[in-house]
Amino acid sequence: MRKILFAILLTLMPSLLSAQTKHADTEKLGMALEYFTYGKYHEALLLFEKLEKQHKLNPRFMAYIGLCHYYEWNYEKATQYLDSLIPQLGALAPHERSVYCYAAAESHFNLGQYKEAIPFYEQVLTLCYDNEKGDAFYRLGFCYLFQEKYENARECLESAEIFYRRFRNTSDLEARLSQIDNMLKGINAYLNQRSTTEANPAQSE
Repeated sequence: MRKILFAILLTLMPSLLSAQTKHADTEKLGMALEYFTYGKYHEALLLFEKLEKQHKLNPRFMAYIGLCHYYEWNYEKATQYLDSLIPQLGALAPHERSVYCYAAAESHFNLGQYKEAIPFYEQVLTLCYDNEKGDAFYRLGFCYLFQEKYENARECLESAEIFYRRFRNTSDLEARLSQIDNMLKGINAYLNQRSTTEANPAQSE
């Protein structure tokens, strides 16, 4: 994923900076992108932030800074960048947009902001590849579960199971499916009990 973004942005380097960009700044940008590609997010972020202060950067480049904050676990900073920039990225390819949306969703999720995370996971589902939808549905299931919206949680977890079975082929697949199965059993047991109580309110007294 990082290599794909690196290749895209490398071709756009002349347009990312102002017309008066010096050769040294172009080299800094290339170095920042290379740092990012190899997982050196802190080093990349330092260079990106220097360029941000010196130039008028377009939304795509600014969103890349948001990604750096996400990978550095600076979730509040990531949301500050990505939440405002994602609406400006509509002209980009769907899968590239899904990367930014997923980072925003995960940042909100890790901050415990489940309501705010939901719209971004939903955007991911409209943009990402089929083999990535299982993860988005899985996270959505947790978002709804933590808000005690059990029917929504069940629907999302059932969808996650479907996409995992169809498109996931990793060593942790069985463990993930087992976890989803246990969660669905718990949700169904709760909803059945609630339904029984609502139908026979005297039994709860």
